[in-house]
Amino acid sequence: MPRPPAKRAAIALIRDLPETSTWEEVLDQIYVRKKIEAGLKAADEGRVLTHDEVKRRFGRGK
Repeated sequence: MPRPPAKRAAIALIRDLPETSTWEEVLDQIYVRKKIEAGLKAADEGRVLTHDEVKRRFGRGK
């Protein structure tokens, strides 16, 4: 499913925040959204690892 353009997504995100939100809270939400979008894009492109591969890379696998 196509994602909305960044500007439209940012406006919607900000609109949903409480009126008392600080700049830090606004920027934090934008940062989190950006990271989520990057992860979804990576998954769409098949750039993912299995749980076992992550454990192996972090030295916790068998």
